[in-house]
Amino acid sequence: MATEIASPHDIFPHIRIVMGMVIGLGVTRLLSGVARIVQHPGQYRLYAVHLAWVGSVLLMLVHFWWWEFGLYAIQSWTFGKYLFIIFYAITLFLLCALLFPDSMLDYTSYEDYFYSRRAWFFGLLGATYLLDIVDTLLKGPEHFARFGNEYLIRTPVFVALCLVAILVRDRRYHIAFVAAALVYQISFILRLFDTIV
Repeated sequence: MATEIASPHDIFPHIRIVMGMVIGLGVTRLLSGVARIVQHPGQYRLYAVHLAWVGSVLLMLVHFWWWEFGLYAIQSWTFGKYLFIIFYAITLFLLCALLFPDSMLDYTSYEDYFYSRRAWFFGLLGATYLLDIVDTLLKGPEHFARFGNEYLIRTPVFVALCLVAILVRDRRYHIAFVAAALVYQISFILRLFDTIV
């Protein structure tokens, strides 16, 4: 007769530690990039849209760590579920790596860099919205239902906006997109994730 090695509540902290290491690398990447800007403000010309996405992704990482506490409710862990959670965290890390490359030598400014890598950045950002659906379903139907129709509308809208951002370089579009994304992100957190229940 097979015996249970560990309860789901014993497994969750183990998974949370690995997930936290990956998210910690992402936060480190963003904070190191910001520190580099502070240390060498004249080295490369700054770009407000790039900095706004840095703020948005940093908030996304902090929020990810907060909302993933909902994984404690999973009663049956499989390697597939674990792999998915780690893959989601890696996708968020890659967003951070795209915002602050190892070297800016091939670029004249953060604006130049941002637009040259926008297909990668917005492709990954769009993927995070889709991964979030699976993540929410993992936490159970009650958790998914908690967000109502807004969640079902939000996801395809943001994925579509990301696809447009890949195709369009118009500065006005990118300013409007990051501003709307930040406002909505803050609103979503305050309305639905302020308290873990």
